[in-house]
Amino acid sequence: WINAVMFGVEATTGVLADSRALQADALDFLGDASTYGLTLWALGQSLTWRLRAARIKGWSLLVMGVLVLANSGWALVQGSAPVGETMMGVAALALVANVVSAVLLLRHRQGDANIRSAWLCSRNDALANLAVLVSGGLVLWLGSRWPDLLVALAIAGLFTHSALSILHQVRDEQGGQQCAEEKESC
Repeated sequence: WINAVMFGVEATTGVLADSRALQADALDFLGDASTYGLTLWALGQSLTWRLRAARIKGWSLLVMGVLVLANSGWALVQGSAPVGETMMGVAALALVANVVSAVLLLRHRQGDANIRSAWLCSRNDALANLAVLVSGGLVLWLGSRWPDLLVALAIAGLFTHSALSILHQVRDEQGGQQCAEEKESC
């Protein structure tokens, strides 16, 4: 619920403040809310279903990375003028929300791909919030939109990196499951 509420807050203020970094972080909150729901559902399922859930999460992170890249490219062409004060205030609130989520999931950070993906999302959000907070300060100080755009691009990179990490772990765990089912030495 923390992530669902923060998605609404950041999506609204991201549009009002014309901040691509806040919009990217809002998208991450939406992904996290969905990820946590899918993770909770998958906990009681077989390994096959948990791997499918993790694969869905990995691909959705990859799609979000592409969307953030496209939105940032559009802002570059269009010429956005983000509001640094709003960026900083919302990023600080979002940081608190994500630190709480990450601490709640900390003991699960080395779990299977399904559980690990939930922790990675909270960790990524906390890192993104710090970056948005700094970029808001730089937007104010420099009077430039570039810090906002650069942080949005960094968030897209973080989405992509996490997506690939999750998808690789799913592939590895799926290979291990197939070996166990076939009773072969792999």
